[in-house]
Amino acid sequence: MSGSGRIRIVVADDHPLYREGVARALADDPGIEVVGQGEDAGSAVALTHQLKPDLVLLDLSMPGGGGIEALRCIRAQDAPPKVAILTVSEDDDDVMRALKAGAAGYLLKGIGSRELVAIVKDLARGLTYVSPTLAGRILNAMREGAARKAPNPIDDLSKREEDILRLVAEGQSNKEVGLALDLQEKTVKHYMTSILQKLHARNRVEAAVIARGHWKT
Repeated sequence: MSGSGRIRIVVADDHPLYREGVARALADDPGIEVVGQGEDAGSAVALTHQLKPDLVLLDLSMPGGGGIEALRCIRAQDAPPKVAILTVSEDDDDVMRALKAGAAGYLLKGIGSRELVAIVKDLARGLTYVSPTLAGRILNAMREGAARKAPNPIDDLSKREEDILRLVAEGQSNKEVGLALDLQEKTVKHYMTSILQKLHARNRVEAAVIARGHWKT
């Protein structure tokens, strides 16, 4: 975040009217600063590298390779920011591709400005988000995939792994988990590798979705 404590954001979308509307809605909040706007995948990657924002919002269907390609390039940068997809696509494959590529959030463009601001702040704090209309379908798809490999993947976790996963599902970083459980950060990373393997999850976002779905039932 900036010295003022505001969340610094880059918005990338090839539709100027929509992009500028999103930027205005975010900038109206005193806790958010829109530091750059891009119109394609290349400009999104370049602006991220140049401006070092806290969060990047990417449209899925942009010229220059699209939002997924931009997401991969941004996540490959040194100390990458959090990245969320903001799109009209409700296709399950698009959601899964975004999560696999490292997206912290998947938002649909029908979202209201107040909700967008609230979600952006949650993402900046380390939480994850998938639009509710999609989350159930994605969770079911992941459960079906996991069921083919392990009937009850959560049950395969050790007590320590379960404790760690609960904190991760709450949005805590490896460092925060380590402090809460009196573990070194590298030890938490080791446990997370084991957790992802046991849950057959590609990343922390998928693991958190699986955990939340399991513990709500």
